Amino acid sequence: MLHVVMYSKEQCPLCDKGEQVLKELKDELPFELSVVDIYKDDELLLKYQIMIPVAAVETEEGIEELDYGQISKEKIRKRLLQIIG
Repeated sequence: MLHVVMYSKEQCPLCDKGEQVLKELKDELPFELSVVDIYKDDELLLKYQIMIPVAAVETEEGIEELDYGQISKEKIRKRLLQIIG
C-alpha cells in the first residue's frame, strides 16, 4: 500500500486545509497517511520551511513530492492513480 506523508507544522491553516484534502482522497484511493511536523526534525525544517504544507509519497525510488502550498486534490489524485496503475 502507498504511504503518503504530509509535512506540516502547528498553527498552519494551509496545512489544515491540505490535510483535509488528503483525508478526502484517502476515502477514494488506497493509501496510508501520516502527518509529520517539520519542527521536530532539523533536516525537514531546512528543506521545507517555506514550502509547507508538502504532500509526498514514498516510492521505490524514494520520496516524491506531489504538491506543496495550496494542495491540489486533482493534481495529487492524478499522480497517485498513475503510481497505483
